Order: sequence, then C-alpha cells, then structure tokens
Amino acid sequence: MLRQTGQPRSSVGISKASNRVELLRAVAEAFQYDRKVIVEEGVDAREVEVAVLGNDEPEASVAGEIVSSNEFYDYKAKYIDGKSVMVIPAELPQELSDEIRELALRAFQAVDGSGLARVDFFLRRADNKVLINEINTMPGFTPFSMYPLLWKESGKTYGELLDELIRLALERHAEKQNIRYTFDVE
Repeated sequence: MLRQTGQPRSSVGISKASNRVELLRAVAEAFQYDRKVIVEEGVDAREVEVAVLGNDEPEASVAGEIVSSNEFYDYKAKYIDGKSVMVIPAELPQELSDEIRELALRAFQAVDGSGLARVDFFLRRADNKVLINEINTMPGFTPFSMYPLLWKESGKTYGELLDELIRLALERHAEKQNIRYTFDVE
C-alpha cells in the first residue's frame, strides 16, 4: 500500500561512500527507494544552480549557490536541519557566471526543454572547472524554492513567472497542434 506522507522525496536514499563497504551499504540503501540507482564520482565542489525559462529562445536567471550544512546537499541538509543557505546571486566572477548561464541554456536546448528547468552544476574547488550535474525539468516551485528565487533576483516576480509559464505552455501547445501524426500514401 502506498501512503502519502507529505514529505518531500528529493534526495531520499542518497549517500556518500569513501570505501567499498560504504559503497555497498549505500547502494543497498538506495535500492530501498527505487529500482534504479546511480553511482557518481564524488567531487569537492561548490553547488551552483541556474533557472531557465522559455521554449525555443530560453533565457537564464542569475546563478545561485547552495551552501550545504552537511558534507553534501542530502535530504537532512535540504529539509531537516534548516541550516543550508541559498546565496543569490552566487559570488562568482562575472566571466564564470556568464559561462555557467550559457551552459544552462545549452543543456536546456540539448534536451529540447520547454517552459522551465533548473540546471545544477558543480564548480570544482581545485580548479573552478564547471561540471553539469543535472537538468531538473520540474524543480521545486514554492515561493521559497530556488527556481522562483533565482528569477526574483533576476527581476521577475512570482506572479510574472507564473504568467510567463502559462504563456509558454499555450505557445508550445499551439505549435504541437500543427504537427502531423499520420502519413498518407498515394
């Protein structure tokens, strides 16, 4: 029986391992929450996020940074201890910020994104190398979530953001109405 608890589900089952025994334990833990598990190389990095809005000509928000209260941004750091901090805009050199924003747009276009997405990056501490972590096509959207906060700092209110998302959805729907799904053979 599936029971709704009202708890957020992001980052559930995520662990960090520094040896084989911890890795096996972490994988077993993760399999309790899903049928598929991803194992990634750990990196010592800052976590930077960019909100993307649009269809064929998307725009990118300012970059924001998550400063985790834990060794990494796990469920506890996100939802329980209340000590993680969102720094908006992220304290980055302009050139690096511009590079990250451009990569966010390229990632969005690479997956043929529409409407919204939040693109998450790691900025490796050793050399400032930018690594794309993930593209989240349905990010949190409360007035206190990173996505709308990034747009707020970029000059769009929550209401304006909602209006724009509705406009973009209607635009994409209209485009799809012109696609033919049958082929007539003569």
